Amino acid sequence: MSWTEETDEIAALDAPARALLNTLDPVEVPKDAVLFCPGEAVKGYVVMLSGQVDVNLIGPNGRDILLYRVAPGQSCIQSTLGLLGGDAYTAEATAETPSRLVLIPRDIFFALIDSSPGFRRLVFSAFAERMQSMMQLIENVSFMSVEARLVALILDRAGPDNSLHMTQAEMATAIGTAREVVSRRLDKLAQAGSVTHERGTLTILDRKALAEVLRGAAF
Repeated sequence: MSWTEETDEIAALDAPARALLNTLDPVEVPKDAVLFCPGEAVKGYVVMLSGQVDVNLIGPNGRDILLYRVAPGQSCIQSTLGLLGGDAYTAEATAETPSRLVLIPRDIFFALIDSSPGFRRLVFSAFAERMQSMMQLIENVSFMSVEARLVALILDRAGPDNSLHMTQAEMATAIGTAREVVSRRLDKLAQAGSVTHERGTLTILDRKALAEVLRGAAF
């Protein structure tokens, strides 16, 4: 089966667009591989087939914040912006898991944008969805307290067993703060009886109490 049949959006494209895409081969990316870094020229448009890629913005002090994650069916806004605007990457992308993806080179990307309405809709729909999530990130960092952002992360990422498997450093990156700040906030939540935490694992004890913190902690 061709890779273009693996995702509904690509499979629904017109035959000439699929034929052009079928000239490209998927690549396997190992966990922790760096796909691009700040300052590098944009190589093409990425179609994720499996796995997950995290895109982080790294500050002058070396601290980073998770801008977004790219999973199958989602787009990389850094790549789209670079292709459309001609700018270099401003963030770093790392494979969070072993991943399989297709890189659509610049010339093929623009040929498809010009010739395929379906591909054009796919690109701009994914771009709009990603922009909405980026605006949500800006709103959260600007108007929510660190404690509220941490609680929102816990409630969003915890599994059905109420467990979250993330290090404090990973939590800090996800909400845009320092690991030491996360450590203090987790200790406070633990003292209140809302969670327990040890190295790499957090367990929710009182989901209702966390929801109350989230409702009342925005500044």
